[in-house]
Amino acid sequence: MQTPKRIFDLLAHQQLNYPTLPMFSFKKDEQWEGITAVDLQKEIDKVSLALLELDVQKGEKVGIVSENRIEWNIFDFAIQQIGAVVVAVYPNISENDYTYIFNHAEIRFCFVSTDLLYHKVASIVENVPSLKKLYTFNSYDFIPHYKEILPIVSQIDIDKLQSLKESITANDIATLIYTSGTTGNPKGVMLTHKNLLADMYSSEYSFPVKAYQRALTFLPVCHAYERLFHYVYFYKGVTVYFATSIETIGEDMKTVKPHIFSAVPRVLEKVYDKIMATGNQLTGVKKQLFFWAIRIGEQFEFDNKNIFYKLQLALARKLIFSKWREALGGEVGAIASGSATLQKKLIKVYWAAGIPIYEGYGLTEAGPCLSVNCYKRGLKMGTVGLPLINIDIKLADDGEILAKGDNIMLGYYKDEKATSEVIKDGWLHTGDIGEWVDGKFLKIIDRKKEMFKTSGGKYIVPQQIEKILVEHPFIEQAMVIGENQKFPAAFIVPNYSNILEWTKQNLPKSINLTKEKLFEQIEIVQLFNQIVKDINQQFGNFEQIKKISLLSNEFTVETGELTPTLKMKRKFILQKFSKQYDEIFGL
Repeated sequence: MQTPKRIFDLLAHQQLNYPTLPMFSFKKDEQWEGITAVDLQKEIDKVSLALLELDVQKGEKVGIVSENRIEWNIFDFAIQQIGAVVVAVYPNISENDYTYIFNHAEIRFCFVSTDLLYHKVASIVENVPSLKKLYTFNSYDFIPHYKEILPIVSQIDIDKLQSLKESITANDIATLIYTSGTTGNPKGVMLTHKNLLADMYSSEYSFPVKAYQRALTFLPVCHAYERLFHYVYFYKGVTVYFATSIETIGEDMKTVKPHIFSAVPRVLEKVYDKIMATGNQLTGVKKQLFFWAIRIGEQFEFDNKNIFYKLQLALARKLIFSKWREALGGEVGAIASGSATLQKKLIKVYWAAGIPIYEGYGLTEAGPCLSVNCYKRGLKMGTVGLPLINIDIKLADDGEILAKGDNIMLGYYKDEKATSEVIKDGWLHTGDIGEWVDGKFLKIIDRKKEMFKTSGGKYIVPQQIEKILVEHPFIEQAMVIGENQKFPAAFIVPNYSNILEWTKQNLPKSINLTKEKLFEQIEIVQLFNQIVKDINQQFGNFEQIKKISLLSNEFTVETGELTPTLKMKRKFILQKFSKQYDEIFGL
């Protein structure tokens, strides 16, 4: 068989090269159940034929709103192999965003996973004239289930479908992914089969996995990042295991024993915080050994040849870090981290524990992956690695990262103006500011649009400061503010559980206060002012945080401060906390 040219060719690739391998595995009646590409193809063909019966046309947009599950992938392939376009929609966006996306893409048919999502999408029907029918992946009384429309398949149907598949080219649009932009309406990124497969081939070269290994998936596959990973797994013959839910990831790790999984920094930070909380509960020698191992981990470097350090690290791995690996199933060979920068301290400790984290970089418009750290081509802590093969990256005069290759999107759907602003002479202008380390490793400095000037004309790079602030165990989240003001300041969300432990030791009478009241205590305010004062020593005078405001509730997607990819919606946060902003700057 030829190299896959369309996304759905990956099915035939698996059937030919790994006919007995479970392509997916999922929990059913508390047991893991696998399905091969051969059997999966039969299910996919039924859905494709059902869509044709609904008169879905080539190029028509079909919506999927679901968490990770096998049905998502069945519909991803089924929609694409009739030439229609998958509109991948996040399950946790607002009704306003649903309305905008459905109208913009002119969606007639949408498939959702749960009754909750069914009712959420159904609530916008009156505002979306194009939307004709909703179906679910789960069975509920009085709610249409997708299996109700599945036909009895004949050979004539299969021949007709095969003929249709052959008419689809690599340059046809495979999917529309609406970016969860931090400002304004979402933009529909048009990615062709060629775009996605070009990025898959560039990425798979650097993937530290091989055929017949296991991958656990829990990040939203509607996002280009996790979706591209799935395509790589299919191509390399790696079985994809679906985590039962976010709450069961820990248990799923132990039973699946994955060799690889992808995560965003927030997930890895939460895991680390949980481990540290466990360590704090230890007593005596066990506690001393735990924090000795952490100190050893924080000194980790890729090129540390010191024999004494190596002996200490080996002992730390045997006594302490081996338990970390066991908690992740004991066989993890790689964690791919993307979407945002991971604290360098955490990378060191994870690597020291024998849990390799490979940081990468990309964006939806690039299909999405652009660079990665990997053993095969080179590792540099604090960077996002080297450009992937067959992808060109250069820096503009102002440091903006520009990318070029077959992976770059076709453009934004129905928005030629926005497309022309980001793709110039074939180069994608990413909006990210970077620099080269050692002349070849890419380091992300900030978002071009998020950099700002103070009234004194000094440039402030928020992400660099925020990254260091959140390394402190008492700081959960931070956002640097102060555009056109006399000085930079920060909104800070304290780490409540760690502060509560500190309070028990230092302010025992305050432990029963609500979060809001606790963070108003003068001792707590003084504590954070001192923390920030100490951290400020790492910055130039004009960059130093002069004032802070403690916010009691964590930024989340549900409360609107974060995008589905966990990036801060800075404009929204400024509006929501305008009172605190005015108090800081005396407005």
